[in-house]
Amino acid sequence: MKRGIILLNLGSPDSTSRKDVKVYLDEFLMDKRVIDKPYLLRLLLVRGIITPIRAGRSAKAYQSIWWKEGSPLIVLTRRLKEALEPKTTYPIEIAMRYGKPHPKTAYDNLLATNPDLEEVIIVPLYPHYAMSSWETAVEYMRTIHAKYRYSFKLKTVPPFYNHPAYIHALAQSIQPYLSDEYDQLLFSYHGIPVSHIYKTGKQGVQHDLEDPEKCCDDPESHLTCYRHHVLETSKLTAQALGLSRDKWAVAFQSRLGRDPWLLPSTQERLEELPKEGVKKLKIVCPSFISDCLETLEEIEQEGKEEFLESGGEKYDYIPCLNTNELWVTTLLQLIEEAIERPFENVIK
Repeated sequence: MKRGIILLNLGSPDSTSRKDVKVYLDEFLMDKRVIDKPYLLRLLLVRGIITPIRAGRSAKAYQSIWWKEGSPLIVLTRRLKEALEPKTTYPIEIAMRYGKPHPKTAYDNLLATNPDLEEVIIVPLYPHYAMSSWETAVEYMRTIHAKYRYSFKLKTVPPFYNHPAYIHALAQSIQPYLSDEYDQLLFSYHGIPVSHIYKTGKQGVQHDLEDPEKCCDDPESHLTCYRHHVLETSKLTAQALGLSRDKWAVAFQSRLGRDPWLLPSTQERLEELPKEGVKKLKIVCPSFISDCLETLEEIEQEGKEEFLESGGEKYDYIPCLNTNELWVTTLLQLIEEAIERPFENVIK
């Protein structure tokens, strides 16, 4: 079968200018799966309050992490494509949920090199299922596919939060950073509103948001429960690293708005940990495959400053998988598995 592959990531502004950042924030925050409010209320919040306030601040944040080649997230996604290409005969493109390259551009580029294209494998670069990441990205790809009536079929790589090859690659990428003395490894995941946990899961299932070991017991809910996914990733990775339970913890970053979000807050924990005796910290962000604003600015820069100012002595940020060799091999395995079996649509 004539196939193509699309690596799908979140996206980035075209530049660090306030104008481009504002355009990006508008598109991102107006997504109903990111801010799940009625349209008119979302419009008022985003364009009347959030974007005008955040655009300038976000532009400065992007300026602090921008590379000569452009946005780190875009550059690293391209590098991942280049690392994967020698390992497969299938053509590969990249697409972003917000900004460029647009999904239509990716689809059209694949067709340009293969007019008889029969199937496209979409690879969301999100290990965990969340309404505001995996779901919105995949649904947007499907929407564009339907809108332009492409004849080829779509298959999607499902969330791989507990896939043995992914856990192995993640653990091996962390291991070298644990060679010196440290007090705790903190898994910092992108936060989501608590309401999203209930909207994507099976109706009526209870989620224990206070239990640090598990979230819900229902196997069907496990398919789309973000909190279950991140707790499993953390537990399995810690086991692969041979860590005792007191050597690692989980927190959630990037809170937006006043609605209840998953806790504990990474920012708050970075201020509290030194007072609890955690002076030497390692921190990793498994929500992200590619380093981006949320990792390079929020965690590597701002997080370090907060931790040290609160009494911490040593702070080491562990990079995302990016183009890690084991991860590239894992990615190829995930694609091959998706080719062999269609992924059941679990989107609610």
